[in-house]
Amino acid sequence: MHIVIMGCGRVGSTLAHILEDNGHSVAIVDRDPQAFRRLRAGFRGRRVTGIGFDRDVLAEAGIGTAGAYVAVSSGDNSNIISARVARETFGVENVVARIYDPRRAEVYQRLGIPTVATVRWTADQILRRVLPEGAEPLWRDPTGTVVLAEVACNPGWIGTRVAEVEETTGVRLAFVNRMGEALLPKSDTVVQEGDILHVLAAENDMDRINKVLAGAPEGEH
Repeated sequence: MHIVIMGCGRVGSTLAHILEDNGHSVAIVDRDPQAFRRLRAGFRGRRVTGIGFDRDVLAEAGIGTAGAYVAVSSGDNSNIISARVARETFGVENVVARIYDPRRAEVYQRLGIPTVATVRWTADQILRRVLPEGAEPLWRDPTGTVVLAEVACNPGWIGTRVAEVEETTGVRLAFVNRMGEALLPKSDTVVQEGDILHVLAAENDMDRINKVLAGAPEGEH
């Protein structure tokens, strides 16, 4: 697949190298030609100097045949404008824009432009390391309404099938950490001692979920 990246900073150049190593063709756009120094000597992709939402610049980068477009420059406005041009003018369906302002990220996400809100993501990662285990979600969607979170599980749930856990608690069990390895559970997977459960749920429902799983199932004493 051909992929166009706007912004040859640390993130853009790293993405370019990873994508090229995985067999994709890459074109990277930056208004500063000095930025291309971040690319390794053997980089085979296109280097295009210009503004990432300029149609001629994008055409030179091969946007017409691109399967994906990534906007990771240092400017929120430039990223979202270029992402919209890639999608609405050139018909690239798979686009993503890095946004520093989480409030903007929520707006653009609702408009159908996938975003990565870097400030919020970084804050979440730091909080997960300084607060008690499980106090902060592993992931949240840009609108902040859905989270992937680790939950504490009462020993009374050991021996219970995943289907029963989901039905009783009303949650979606995303995966189980079992002895340090991630396990995608099936409906008949049984909770074992030492399992760490991770759920996908609405953030405003997490207090209820934690209380339900912290207690023993009905019938347990």
